[in-house]
Amino acid sequence: MNLQDKMFEEIKKLDGPIVVFGAGGFIGSNLFRQITRIRNDVFAVTSKTFIPWRLEDINPNLVLHCDITKKNYVERLFFEHPCRTIFDFAAYGAYSKQADVELIYKTNFLGFLNLVEVASQYSIKAFIHAGTSSEYGLNCSAPSEDDVLQPNSHYAVSKVGVAHMIKYYGILKEMPIVNLRYYSVYGPYEEPDRLIPQLIDKGIKGTFPPLVQPDISRDFIFVDDANYAALLAANADFITIRGESINIASDKKTTIREITSLIQKIFKISDKPQWGKMPNRRWDLIDWYGDSTKAKKLLRWKNLTSLKEGLIKTQEWQHAYSYPLYEKWIVQSKILHKLSAVIACYRDEQSIPVMHERLTNTFKKIGVDYEIIFVNDCSPDNTNEVLQQIVDQDDHVIAIEHSRNFGSQSAFLSGMELSTGDGVVLLDGDLQDPPEVIEQFYAQWLEGWDVVYGRRIAREGNQMLALFYKGFYRLFRSVSYVPMPLDAGDFSLMDRKVVDELIKLPETDQFLRGLRAWVGFKQTGVDYVRPERMFGTTTNNWRKNLWWVRKAIFSFSYVPLELLTYIGWTLTGLSLLAIIAQVIIYFIQPNIPHGIPTIIVLILFFGGLQMLGISILGEYQAKIIEEIKKRPKFIRKNIFKKTQ
Repeated sequence: MNLQDKMFEEIKKLDGPIVVFGAGGFIGSNLFRQITRIRNDVFAVTSKTFIPWRLEDINPNLVLHCDITKKNYVERLFFEHPCRTIFDFAAYGAYSKQADVELIYKTNFLGFLNLVEVASQYSIKAFIHAGTSSEYGLNCSAPSEDDVLQPNSHYAVSKVGVAHMIKYYGILKEMPIVNLRYYSVYGPYEEPDRLIPQLIDKGIKGTFPPLVQPDISRDFIFVDDANYAALLAANADFITIRGESINIASDKKTTIREITSLIQKIFKISDKPQWGKMPNRRWDLIDWYGDSTKAKKLLRWKNLTSLKEGLIKTQEWQHAYSYPLYEKWIVQSKILHKLSAVIACYRDEQSIPVMHERLTNTFKKIGVDYEIIFVNDCSPDNTNEVLQQIVDQDDHVIAIEHSRNFGSQSAFLSGMELSTGDGVVLLDGDLQDPPEVIEQFYAQWLEGWDVVYGRRIAREGNQMLALFYKGFYRLFRSVSYVPMPLDAGDFSLMDRKVVDELIKLPETDQFLRGLRAWVGFKQTGVDYVRPERMFGTTTNNWRKNLWWVRKAIFSFSYVPLELLTYIGWTLTGLSLLAIIAQVIIYFIQPNIPHGIPTIIVLILFFGGLQMLGISILGEYQAKIIEEIKKRPKFIRKNIFKKTQ
């Protein structure tokens, strides 16, 4: 029985449903593809919010997005897709270009902790984690699993921590979990800038890529052999292997000189390789090879594919499939960020198609992955039908329909909760927030600003209203207990960490531009001219504007209460002076008649003042009552996404 047949037999035995985390990566994508050939109860999970190039020909309904560094995302995924068998290939930091130290630990350690904690609440049959030979670090010459671990990189340290966590969960919590320490895996779908893809690519052209020191050795494993080990582990007796770390190695020390010589023979290259003097990564060591004795004993696994056979299979794949895929890899490797646009829509059916087109053009121009989330806040026009048409045509678009009109602030929060971008842009649906300004927002965000808001230096249209708005922002800033930016509405780009903090705030009655200032972080403004509404008439009026003024001031200022205190003390003092004056006048001029008009005026004055005081107290009391009800900020009726 050949290796493929052996793998298919093991795949049939797996307890389903099956989930492959890190399926957008090299090893995970190969395993996922093998399983999908004979089973349909398997899901690929990737941290990417777009379909990774390795999975572009896969049914998109089988590809799930999950940021494992966020536990609530993991909980949601397990709730929606409960599984029995888990393969975890999610990792960051194995390549020199993956140098974000914080992300290394967040992904490899905290991300794994989230996975294992949530998985432990379900009845799982197997949890197979892809470890690494890098855990041995300086002790890298054929170590056994019980030898001392001497990690020599942040990546290795994070994976050592996971190995200890696996031992804890496996032995003490009796969880069916195991750690496979892979050596140098190669094969189809490996990144094109890695050693073997480069050797093959240049070998086809009759030459060699730049090479490191020829005596550096590695232990090369063909990807099918690596995944065969994962399948055997998933079907093994976990009473025997739970909590274990197991080397997956060929037991052969292959130098760069030897593999280059093999490539030279396969491709009949006449050129001579040009050798470098040092390893290409500072943590690399000269000799790095393994001992798979435990894998043979516990899993009955051994390496079945010779290096020459594996190279030929990889060459055949690269010749047939790699070039169009590598072009997609080049494009996707340049995508550094994802932005989410959240648009609050009410009576905006004419604006929505234009908004969609302008946002799409803007995001493509700045070269980011993106999603566009339209929130229909129970608009009485045909907004829902317009959104459905756009959703059916563009898989970047999500449409949310609310059960009733909850207001723009709730609409923004509804979209923010579902957003998955590294940054989130808030826009009104009437096109008064020009999507083209996002390019300037993005440039400021890249410079390190956490919040970039639009600053309205001028407004088209009713200039009386424009003066009113300018006056309001200056009044608001003067009375607020938080420094408020001038002339800044909801239109802004916020970093994910800011969005997460805003979503967590428990307030029911939210004023986002105020809360955005309240949460802090680094903030800056971008000037723009706010145009008139492109279609229809505005839904704003003087009453609504005054309502916004009250909402803002009573949410972020205690000055009205302070004024009542000052007025109360002042009038009390004046009253005392008046009493004293009346007594003095009585003794000086006892026959002066008392003035009825004066009494009436004073009664009206103090009565009006009392009513004003009661109304101010009532505003604050109403906000307290609204908050203690703990009603939801919004209710979603429907969520529309493109179906394949």
